[in-house]
Amino acid sequence: MTTPFDPQQANRLLSTIKSRIETLPPKLKTAAKYVIDSPGDFGLDPIRVSADKAGVSPNTLTRLAEVFDYPGFESFRAPFRAALVTDREADLGMDWLDQLATGGRTSALQARAARNALNITARSLRLMTPERTAALIAAMTSARHCFITASRSTHALAYYFHYVGRMALPTLELVPRHMGDAADDLLDIGPEDCLFAMTFAPYSTSTIRAIRMAHEAGATVILLSDSDTIAPGVQADHQLTFSAQSPHHFGCLSGAMVILESLLSHLIDAGGKATQTRIARYESLRQDSGVYWSGKRLPRAPTRPPK
Repeated sequence: MTTPFDPQQANRLLSTIKSRIETLPPKLKTAAKYVIDSPGDFGLDPIRVSADKAGVSPNTLTRLAEVFDYPGFESFRAPFRAALVTDREADLGMDWLDQLATGGRTSALQARAARNALNITARSLRLMTPERTAALIAAMTSARHCFITASRSTHALAYYFHYVGRMALPTLELVPRHMGDAADDLLDIGPEDCLFAMTFAPYSTSTIRAIRMAHEAGATVILLSDSDTIAPGVQADHQLTFSAQSPHHFGCLSGAMVILESLLSHLIDAGGKATQTRIARYESLRQDSGVYWSGKRLPRAPTRPPK
């Protein structure tokens, strides 16, 4: 069975190599330093080319892979190769999409959906100006509590943003906490707090009620929506607008998702070293508690004696 691609595996592996490089023997240390300094080349080159560039033998690279619990060079190189392909996807052009559109019914629909996703993500990110982003991040990081709220389909976005964001900003709180109304958990919201609300047409009554409640309490209101005007009396101090244009009946959330991913990058960067330490502690806790599935290393095939 093929192992699913983990886009962060290369970064985690690099962090592990950096943390252990001083414990390695001299030749392995030399090989490890090459991987750290040239992960792109390492992801592309075959073992003999990498060994020559690193100034070590191919066998040393194989031993380095085994030290970090990989069965061989190819599996050790795989995360860097996959990350490299992903990073350079935008350089491949759009010919694949034009070719897809000339196919049958399924291909044409796939091309239409893909082109729509690319268009709305580009537009949503273009509307997300650096000035708006900086003001929004400042409001979130300076708040006593930053409440995140959404309902129905956008609740999935809010849940994900809170799940990742709380590692960078522990004051993030997802509301409603249970199966009630967001207003139940905003009873004590005040001027020192902020509310980050997410909604798109047709707009959720509970989210609108939460926005009004936060505004009346003097809290800073941040709104992620598909329109600057969603209902009378709804006022936001900071707003990010995304395109929800869709090839089907329901609004497409790709634009909202790329905005949230970008905000997470800013939150993690704003948190500095403290955030990196907190993320490492989370990862360590999850690894120690067996949260992530990990297949056992395959045993080496026995060496047959010469005939």
